[in-house]
Parts: sequence; structure tokens; C-alpha cells
Amino acid sequence: MLRILLSAQTSPARLSGLLLIPPVQPCCLGLSKWADRPLGGGPSAGPVQGLQRLLEQAKSPGELLRWLGQNPTKVRVHHYSVALRRLGQLLGSRPRPPPVEQATLQDLSQLIIRNCPSFDIHTIHVCLHLAVLLGFPSDGPLVCALEQERRLRLPPKPPPPLQPLLREARPEELTPHVMVLLAQHLARHRLREPQLLEAIAHFLVVQETQLSSKVVQKLVLPFGRLNYLPLEQQFMPCLERILAREAGVAPLATVNILMSLCQLRCLPFRALHFVFSPGFINYISGTPHALIVRRYLSLLDTAVELELPGYRGPRLPRRQQVPIFPQPLITDRARCKYSHKDIVAEGLRQLLGEEKYRQDLTVPPGYCTDFLLCVGSSGAVLPVRTQDPFLPYPPRSCLQGQAASSPTTRDPAQRVVLVLRERWHFCRDGRVLLGSRALRERHLGLMGYQLLPLPFEELESQRGLPQLKSYLRQKLQALGLRWGPEGG
Repeated sequence: MLRILLSAQTSPARLSGLLLIPPVQPCCLGLSKWADRPLGGGPSAGPVQGLQRLLEQAKSPGELLRWLGQNPTKVRVHHYSVALRRLGQLLGSRPRPPPVEQATLQDLSQLIIRNCPSFDIHTIHVCLHLAVLLGFPSDGPLVCALEQERRLRLPPKPPPPLQPLLREARPEELTPHVMVLLAQHLARHRLREPQLLEAIAHFLVVQETQLSSKVVQKLVLPFGRLNYLPLEQQFMPCLERILAREAGVAPLATVNILMSLCQLRCLPFRALHFVFSPGFINYISGTPHALIVRRYLSLLDTAVELELPGYRGPRLPRRQQVPIFPQPLITDRARCKYSHKDIVAEGLRQLLGEEKYRQDLTVPPGYCTDFLLCVGSSGAVLPVRTQDPFLPYPPRSCLQGQAASSPTTRDPAQRVVLVLRERWHFCRDGRVLLGSRALRERHLGLMGYQLLPLPFEELESQRGLPQLKSYLRQKLQALGLRWGPEGG
């Protein structure tokens, strides 16, 4: 782009672009002894600012040069960029700008060349940009001197790094240990990198016969956690074959693989038949991991109930079911001091009153809700103590239909769940919800709860409790909710 600009000819249209560049202030041009002084402050601020005003009001290129040449003790580095900008305005202010004497341009160039070693990097960039737009030749002394100073200011280039292992070898040539470390790194740091995830999927397909289910569970972990379904067409058929082969060998690994696939909405029926069979359930009951496996099986059973209407195989017996997530997740507890939950709770308390919402309520089959409201058929927010806060589970089909309809339904006790979407609930890119979060919201919606997401970007933009209350009021009113004396 710079070469194209340098090779272009000067024209009034190009010069008019200079008018879009704001006046350069000394306080924003890098560190100098003048940068921290207020405008008009200090004994020397007046003459310096006075010279800037003279340059900005100059009537001709010759007058610009005269102001710079006659006041050497008052000239600061930013004055040269101000002079170039004013020169562009003078040349571009008329359809046919008057010719400028070459001697004037040469004298101005020499002034800038002589002083540019004292320029900061910002002033160099501004002067270089203006010189290009003014049509100074790319191989001329002014542009060359500015380019040389720009290169001197750049940090030295580091030596080229050694090629990483993933660029020297194909994924199938790497060891399972290396790929497991890569998968764990992506999952731990919420890095949703498609190329690396596709490499892991390809490795899993190529090395299918060599991998045990204990290794596979670690390779599949980042896909569910990062909510990423790979493009590799053999990914799911490969996992189904591995599950069929290894399911009876490592029960916990088998359930972990199914948990990742549950987050991706890709549960294979054959594997579900196996883990819900009486033999498998009896076998895991006597293992050290019985409680966590039963919790995972309870979540899988919920996914079958809500997301797989065509499934006709065995299910988890009612007596074996346990709450899925009976309390806030570990990450939320660890980052509670960074959470917006406390200030949102205070905003709801002042806006609705303590009796009209419940915080951290766990609803069947075991999902912990951030804030839950009970809403009447007219949209009035009702006191929670007068209502059953739980919707029936398994849900009735009519409730599922209502969840997908308009925000305010005719159900006399609709449930609205305010969902905090904190920064760590997303992949590192901040756009895609983590698999566990997306799964929870999906299941709550299918159970009949009306979800009201509160994204972290919106919460972080609120300055103080009054502004947050106004934000919450707008969110609730957008759903047609009412409260206060007129709202019940």
C-alpha cells in the first residue's frame, strides 16, 4: 500500500484526504518534556502553542516556511507534521491550486530532514504519511530520510523460530502422548483453534486401531469442551467403533467419551444401549468412580429425554439417578470475585424485591440456575414463595411447545431464568459458548424455562448500580414482564 501511494501522482482529491487527519497535539506525539504539560500551562507553553496556531493559520506555503525558519527556539518536533498538514490543506483547498516554488518545498524538506533524528515514532509516521500524500518522490531525500528513521525505531527482528513439530510432521506420524498434551492444552486454556482440532481428529481416525479408550477420552475432550464438531467425516464412525470395542474395558473412559459427544449433540444409539444396560450399571456400582459415573449417566439420560425422541432403548432406572450439577460449577466458585452475580443480585433486589426472585436454585434434574423468576399469565412477576419454582420433569410436550413460542406465554406460572454469561463461559475467542454452558442452556430451554441471557460485554459496560438497574429493567420489560404495585 505504501508503494502504491508513493508511486501515485499528487492531485487535489488525494490532498483533500489530509483534511481528514485531525490536528496533531503535542501531548499525543510520544514522550517528551513538552508532552505532559497542559495547553497554555508553564512558562514556555504559550510561545510553543502560539507557533502552532500560526502554522495552522498560515495563508501560503512561503508563510509556513517563514514561521518555521524564524523561530528555531520555539519549534518542536510536532510542528513539522502540523506544517505538512497545513501545506496539504493549502494545496487541496482550490480546484486548481497555485504552483509552489520548488525552493520552498526543498527548504521545508531540509528543515524536516535536519530535525527528524529527534522525532518520535508517531511524528515520523505522520510526516511520512503526509509527505506521500503531498507527492514527494519515493526516492527523494525527504521520504528516504523519514523511512530510514522509521526503520531505526523498529525493534530488532527476533531470529526465526524453529519449525514446530506439527509443521514438520503429519499428524499421523506424531505420538499419542504429544497429541494428548496438545488436546489437554487446548481444553485447559479454552483455545478453539480449528486447524489444531482438525489435526487431532485426523490423528484419531488414522490411529484408531492403536488407541485405547483411555487415550481417546483425552483426545475427544477438547471437542466437547470447546463446542467444536470437526469436519473429518470419519470422526463419528471411528468413535462408534472404538466405543463398541472398548466400552466394557474402561467404563469411566467410555462415559467420558459419551459426555463429550453429548455436548456436541452426537450421541450414538448403540453406545447408549450399552451404558444403560443392567450389566453395565451393576458393574460400575462397585467401582470407586460409581458416583461420578452415575452423575454422567444421569446427564446422558436427560439428553436422551430431551434431545433424542427416537430413542427406544434402555434408560437409567429412576433409583439410579442423581442430581447432575447440584451446585455452581468449580470454575464459577473459583472466579466468584470476578463474577457479576452479586451486583446483578443487588440490582434485582432493588428493582423487584427479595421475594420475587431466587438465586442459585437447582431445578430438576439438577441444573443450577443463576436467577429464577415466576411470571403470571399477564406478565406480572410473582413472589416465588407463593409459587412452585420448579417445572415438572420430565417435561410435558405442551411445555416444550411453549418454550419455543412467544416470550410471554399463557401458562399461569411461567419460569424465566436469567443466565449470566461470564467471560470464562466462552472459548477464548469470546464468541462461542463452552460445550457445558451451551448444553445447560439448551436443556433448560427444552424443559420449558424461558432464558434471558446477560452477556458479559453488556454487564461490563454498565457503570455503577443505577445504570445496571436500568439495564435489567430494559431486559425484563423487553420480555413483557411487569412488577411493582401495578404488576402484582
